[in-house]
Amino acid sequence: MTQAELSANAGYVLRSLRDGVVTLTLNRGEKFNPLSAEMMTALQNELDAVAADASVRVVVLAAQGKAFCAGHDLKQMRAEPSDAYYKTLFNQCSKMMLTIQRMPQPVIARVQGMATAAGCQLVAMCDLAVATREAKFAVSGINYGLFCSTPSVGLSRNIARKQAMEMLLTGEFIDADTARERGLINRVVAAENLDAEIAKLTASILAKPAVAVAMGKQLFYRQLEMGIDAAYQLAGQTMACNMMDEAALEGVQAFIEKRTPAWKPAL
Repeated sequence: MTQAELSANAGYVLRSLRDGVVTLTLNRGEKFNPLSAEMMTALQNELDAVAADASVRVVVLAAQGKAFCAGHDLKQMRAEPSDAYYKTLFNQCSKMMLTIQRMPQPVIARVQGMATAAGCQLVAMCDLAVATREAKFAVSGINYGLFCSTPSVGLSRNIARKQAMEMLLTGEFIDADTARERGLINRVVAAENLDAEIAKLTASILAKPAVAVAMGKQLFYRQLEMGIDAAYQLAGQTMACNMMDEAALEGVQAFIEKRTPAWKPAL
């Protein structure tokens, strides 16, 4: 990316680091944090940098303003009605979503408000999600004549088929408790407790060996797309590889000796 492009995308995503946890914050709250081309470029750059940084153990994806993410920037999309443009845009979005799933660190969505269409997809593609009671979720493209095809990929891998199809065909919102019951998010808390709940979740992950977390995350998503025979074969190979790692050897020995594991700190 050129310096000019970097400057153009500056400020779309804010980054902070504390004790191995990176928080990436969508910073267009006044516009409900749409996934414009600029926003996706900025977020992709941050995700790529974090994925390559072994000192980062957990990623929190947050947002400024009342909404978490309103999905694609429809005004921007309408301004360039060409097949080539739309294919490039959706390929860019798909690459970003897959980066979240394929990076070694767990990614937690901090959902403080509405998440619609590709914004709901963003929540679905994160490994974990914590939301306030005020948060709402929808894949509402159908209301504007556009079936949420790419959001359906992440949504259908989180919740049951008929529940996913109901959301996709009606465009109706569900509340945070319903989203939790259906498996789209993990926890629902009062707004004032959101950061404390995420801190509790990140602390639990940070207490585990980074190598086991990264290895396990990769295996989890790969085996979901396989037949059961291939899934067990890959899982067995992963377990064997994991068992040979010094973190697992120490953990098992600590269990045998009935003591707390003395894992080496992450780099």
